[in-house]
Amino acid sequence: MSSPQSGSQSRKVLAVVDDLMFAVKIDAAARQNSVTVEYAKTMEDAMSKARALPSVILIDLNHNKLDVLELIKAYKADDELKKVSLLGFISHVDGERKQAAVDAGCDSVVPRSAFSVNLPKILKRHSTAL
Repeated sequence: MSSPQSGSQSRKVLAVVDDLMFAVKIDAAARQNSVTVEYAKTMEDAMSKARALPSVILIDLNHNKLDVLELIKAYKADDELKKVSLLGFISHVDGERKQAAVDAGCDSVVPRSAFSVNLPKILKRHSTAL
């Protein structure tokens, strides 16, 4: 098994999003920071791609096609994957879901607006943190 610190692995991000607008923003910020982004569309895909131990997993907590709370619990229940930082973003008015994500194990949750504005900084921080 290769170390997450070797080569491009330390600069890889996994994004679990179904909102095209956020995918475009993530791609633009990733290019700006020389970060590789992979997208997961299914629960199985999200679990499988996380095995590459990305530096961070970005999760749209308002995802329409996946049960992201179950996904967060699955990540945190896995001895290897629970070490990967989970950053969720959510509508600022959805306080109940935000708390549910934190309770499920999401490491940090930010409003969608703050996520959009700070995305380049977020990717830079996570791409150099390892």
